[in-house]
Amino acid sequence: MYNQGLFSSWVPKLVQLLLIIIFISIIIPVNGIYSGALSYMVSDTGYSSEYFVWANYASIIGMSAAMPLLLRFKFRFKIRDKSVIIFLIIALLSYVNGTTDNAYLIVANTLIIGFAKMILMIEFIIPIMMMIAPDGNRGKFYSVFYPFSIGLSQLAGYVLTVVASDHNWQYVHLISAVVCLAMALLAWIFMHDKYFGFIMRLYYIDWISIVLFVAVFMSGAYVFAFGKLLDWFNSNAIINVSIFSFISFVLLVIRQYTTARPYLSFSVFKRANVLHGLLMLIFLGMFLSTGGMQSIFTSGILKYSAVQNASLNLMMIPGIVVSGFYMAYWFKKDRGLKMFIFLGFAAMLANTIILYFSMAMELDFSAWVLPMFLKGFGMGALFISVWYYTLDNISMDEMLPVAALVLAWRTFFTVGLFSAIFGYLQYHFQIQAVGDMAVYLDGNSFSTNQIMGNLKSIQLNAILAANKKLLGYVCIAGIGILLYVLSYNFGVKRFKLMPIVPLDKRRYSKRFRNRLRNKQLKQIEDAAGAMI
Repeated sequence: MYNQGLFSSWVPKLVQLLLIIIFISIIIPVNGIYSGALSYMVSDTGYSSEYFVWANYASIIGMSAAMPLLLRFKFRFKIRDKSVIIFLIIALLSYVNGTTDNAYLIVANTLIIGFAKMILMIEFIIPIMMMIAPDGNRGKFYSVFYPFSIGLSQLAGYVLTVVASDHNWQYVHLISAVVCLAMALLAWIFMHDKYFGFIMRLYYIDWISIVLFVAVFMSGAYVFAFGKLLDWFNSNAIINVSIFSFISFVLLVIRQYTTARPYLSFSVFKRANVLHGLLMLIFLGMFLSTGGMQSIFTSGILKYSAVQNASLNLMMIPGIVVSGFYMAYWFKKDRGLKMFIFLGFAAMLANTIILYFSMAMELDFSAWVLPMFLKGFGMGALFISVWYYTLDNISMDEMLPVAALVLAWRTFFTVGLFSAIFGYLQYHFQIQAVGDMAVYLDGNSFSTNQIMGNLKSIQLNAILAANKKLLGYVCIAGIGILLYVLSYNFGVKRFKLMPIVPLDKRRYSKRFRNRLRNKQLKQIEDAAGAMI
């Protein structure tokens, strides 16, 4: 027998809703590595921070690699069996990450955890989508889901940072393991043991493409993470890994055009909305990467602890929530995306400008409220609107393969690329600032002891000068981004002549669009089941 829901028939609907919220609230923040505990991991294991940055990228790559397989796994396994096994796998790997001191093992485990959690996450995302937007309006769903997921991640990150600070970073992973074991028990009790629908075999999966996909992005993540440490292309390791990544990418593309059932789809990248959406995600990645400079400022200059840095992220939650409410209103009024995207980038630019003028030796903690609110609003607005625009008018057959590439592009590639570029420039600007200040250090006016006694102050001022210079360039680029958004029409014709198309043709066009939406809605309903 088949069961299109998630839970057994004896579970009341209200309890089912509560269980969905509990499960999704655990799945979203669980990870193989937590940024709040990174500094403690570095000091305890003796590995450089680059290994754990690489592991953080691995989580996103694992999630992206799983996306084209989501429906196949959904139709192949029973929901209870799949949920229990995945939670047990995550619990085991979290325990290993909390007890090992091998950074390579942590990277591999984090990749697997990202892959596994994505397979399970879709089981709860689709019913939530049908509850929030039964009419198939993705914008309405994004307006709720993205603020919830981003805000929940920030809150969980703060709590886990406090745990790592008060106890040890191992406790964070051990707690994750215990929670996942509890979720496995809940899944075994409340979920049904029937198939969703017809059984879809796994031998159609192109595992070679999956291996190539992971190889491309994991090697690219290695370059982004270790480039500064190994001096970029002066290192044989960076050169060899870059060549390996390029060759893997070429083989991946060739494989998609030569196999009967391709793992990815590249045909949609000819569409204007996809190309412009990827470009805007690059711009978003540039603004998000300024968080590295903010971290240097708060940790190196203001001497904030890891808990204080995590509390700054909590200040983004009100802005994220406001962006969700405002976007829901925007979609309800059926307005275009241009001005909302403009507001998102304007908020990110305003945050960067405030951060530019805040580069000083002392800064009151309350001064962070406004810039972090703007950053939260900009992040929420752009995650919702740009993702919606990029995947607009894409069929369900192509949606997941394209989303895999877009997710890796948005969350890993753009942020990793600009983080690497900013790290390189910040270091060289810092050296240049020291050289500029050395002009005023006349040996006839200052003794060696005086200069050495003020060396720390010189270094801190060099960091501030480098940060301000780099943030200034980002501000200039941000103005260009706003001009680009204003000039792009987002697929809407600016000037229309008197309608020369017959009235029945225009009605047909509207009916055709509605029929296409209903067809996509039916496909979603078939995948989501009766859990409304």
